[in-house]
Amino acid sequence: LDLSNCSLHSVPPELAEATAAIVLDLTENPLTTLPNGSFLGFTHLQLLAVPLVLECPGGSDAWQEVTVDGSSRQCQGQKNPCNGSTELASPCPENSACAPDGPGLIQCLCDSPFHGYKCLRKGTFPVLLFGGILGTATVSLSLLLWGTQRRKVKTP
Repeated sequence: LDLSNCSLHSVPPELAEATAAIVLDLTENPLTTLPNGSFLGFTHLQLLAVPLVLECPGGSDAWQEVTVDGSSRQCQGQKNPCNGSTELASPCPENSACAPDGPGLIQCLCDSPFHGYKCLRKGTFPVLLFGGILGTATVSLSLLLWGTQRRKVKTP
């Protein structure tokens, strides 16, 4: 994806739709910062070229090789932050697994059959119970209101 020399002052929001990009060139743009999360979901990105004033997203530790070439900085070979020995403790809660989510970014995916906040709930959502209670409450309240408000209706 070649976005070089496009007079970009900030990262366009439409860039979030290009998560399948393998090569991305942002050089020769008057960019001053790369907001956190600009490359969220860019797990396939292997080469990123940014203006020299910018650092590689995720820092140099998120890339296998960072080189300076003229007026651009090239970030090559995105590292998997989940299998590194830099952190002793896993950043993900129990019953979940770490997965890469872009340069220097991770996501925690719940192991089956766990779900919910911090993967603490086991099993599936009780759809029938929830639907039954909601339906019964709705019908009961509707009948009550119809019965109590019916006397206020004037017939012609």
